[in-house]
Amino acid sequence: MVSTAPYGAWQSPIGAELAAAHDGRPDYVGTVGDEVWWVAPRPAEDGRSTLVRRLPDGREVEALPAPWNVRTRVLEYGGVPWTAVPRSSGGPLVVFAHFADQRLYAWEPDDPAGGAPRPLTPVSQVGGGLRWADPVLRADGGEVWCVLEEFTGEGPYDVRRVIAAVPLDGSAAGDRAAVRELSDDGHRFVTGPRLSPDGRRAAWLAWDHPRMPWDGSELKLADVTAGGDGPRFSGARTVMGGAGEAVAQVEWAPDGRLLAVTDRTGWWNLHRLDPETGESVNLCRREEEFAGPLWKVGQRWFVPLAAGPIAVVHGRGAQTLGILDPETGELVDAAGPWTEWAATLAAGDSRVIGVAASPRTAFEVVELDTRTGRARAIGARHTDAVDPAYYPEPLIRTFTGPDGREVHAHIYPPHSPDHTAPADELPPFVVWAHGGPTSRSPLVLDLEIAYFTSRGIGVAQVNYGGSTGYGREYRDRLAGRWGIVDVEDCAAVAEALADEGSADRHRLAIRGGSAGGWTTAASLVSTGLYACGAISFPVMDLMSWADGGTHDFESRYLETLIGPFAEFPDRYRDRSPLSRVDRVTAAFLLLQGLEDPVCPAAQSERFVTAMAGRGVPHAYLAFEGEGHGFRRASTVVRALEAELSLYAQTFGMAVPGVPVLELVK
Repeated sequence: MVSTAPYGAWQSPIGAELAAAHDGRPDYVGTVGDEVWWVAPRPAEDGRSTLVRRLPDGREVEALPAPWNVRTRVLEYGGVPWTAVPRSSGGPLVVFAHFADQRLYAWEPDDPAGGAPRPLTPVSQVGGGLRWADPVLRADGGEVWCVLEEFTGEGPYDVRRVIAAVPLDGSAAGDRAAVRELSDDGHRFVTGPRLSPDGRRAAWLAWDHPRMPWDGSELKLADVTAGGDGPRFSGARTVMGGAGEAVAQVEWAPDGRLLAVTDRTGWWNLHRLDPETGESVNLCRREEEFAGPLWKVGQRWFVPLAAGPIAVVHGRGAQTLGILDPETGELVDAAGPWTEWAATLAAGDSRVIGVAASPRTAFEVVELDTRTGRARAIGARHTDAVDPAYYPEPLIRTFTGPDGREVHAHIYPPHSPDHTAPADELPPFVVWAHGGPTSRSPLVLDLEIAYFTSRGIGVAQVNYGGSTGYGREYRDRLAGRWGIVDVEDCAAVAEALADEGSADRHRLAIRGGSAGGWTTAASLVSTGLYACGAISFPVMDLMSWADGGTHDFESRYLETLIGPFAEFPDRYRDRSPLSRVDRVTAAFLLLQGLEDPVCPAAQSERFVTAMAGRGVPHAYLAFEGEGHGFRRASTVVRALEAELSLYAQTFGMAVPGVPVLELVK
């Protein structure tokens, strides 16, 4: 029976504990013989990540028990943390990065002796130590080649990155000198190597400050030559990309030609490149994205198949999986309910493995049989923890922003099978600003969204100007205008919802984490639109960020987003929320991890200190052991309940069963 109750007061079976238990998704899929492996989150186990293997009989087995944590800190956002190869006897050989000490380990899970993983790399006490990512096992079985991130001092910028060879015999476990460097052509950032089918060449991506990889990156090609102590790279040269062209991924086709995604047309399209002549051809020219921003080393949006076709993740906004014929340009999409595919693909024989989701299903491991075209979920399968009638029903919409520009958004109206609101009441709405900011919000089932919508609070995910998925021109809208375009676009969506009668103008809120936290805070200090805001691990002070206040990867990101500091110092001061605390009049909740190397807690603490005694209701919750983004179930529960309590107190809603957040002034 449907009952009438005010928005925000609806009872829901989707609690914070349920949402937290489903936080995270499978990632970094791979095939190991007939098996499929992937990295799986464990939010209830202090947020660690483990390896899961799907056996040929269909059983899923957790390969690594606690405390093993399969995760690398390269670039702080990580990357591919494992690789494995089948062997003729004794089961697979697995190499992985362990988060606690950042060492590489070798492991033989089917070893009858039951041996524990053994370290391959040493521990360094200098700065952030030694970190490894995107490993590739050599065909001869003697080495693993990967990215080495090595700190040379105590500062966050005292760091270098090279492609390195690590012996599998353990000789480097206590000796850094036993690690052989394969490439050091002076680039600040590199990805892992991709070896040609004949083993004679290696390809990888590289870029340098002040560019981010989506601003401009280079496809490097080198010969693999013999050396006294083993193979090395020689004659490294740039064959694609540069300052105004971003290459997102490179692989080798079975015929020895290079495949690379570049945005030289204004869209990330897949190209084939002849390594001998340097000539390239666009294999499927479309105003669609066949890749995305390279936030993690080793992300994979396409994978070549042995028979010649290429599996590709592509789309405009949302991304789907298709099989591309590189000779004809014909692209056939996989059938199935999945509307969003993650940047992780693997191929084996006639199958493609990926991770996909939809507005009705969370991310799961999916297998596509290229012979039959049949796709099916084979791992981490979605199961409905509650009646799907409580799931939100999203709307894909395009709004009009300032100067008539398009603003893309996903709108999730309040939805419950049990409740309806009084006819004369409009719903509260929360604008969600995604992180990045060079990123986007995917259109997938998210129980954190359902946590609010099933209680009568609408959610508007805004892919503001600067988001990915809509071409380079859309992505470049933030250049020099971060804190302006994102704020305006979020406000345009909120205003439009209020104008059309879909939202209560007096009960609008905004929330976001990381760059979305910046947008939230910037909105609170520059607009009077929102009644409150929930800010998570944000950028609060551009001045300190530009002066050594973050990690190396993003340390010069602001030169694009704001402009070079030497030329525009006033922008850094005037746009910083910390410089404008006197303009904050709306209540807010500030959430922060105390081990965050990207947006350090010091910025949030300074903001809270500056707000003390100003008469604005607010709360600050800091979490031990959490970094940039919350991984522990207990943290997610506390954060969600605190956010709901903020809305309840600000919007005048009765929300039973949720701890009351103490707001101070």
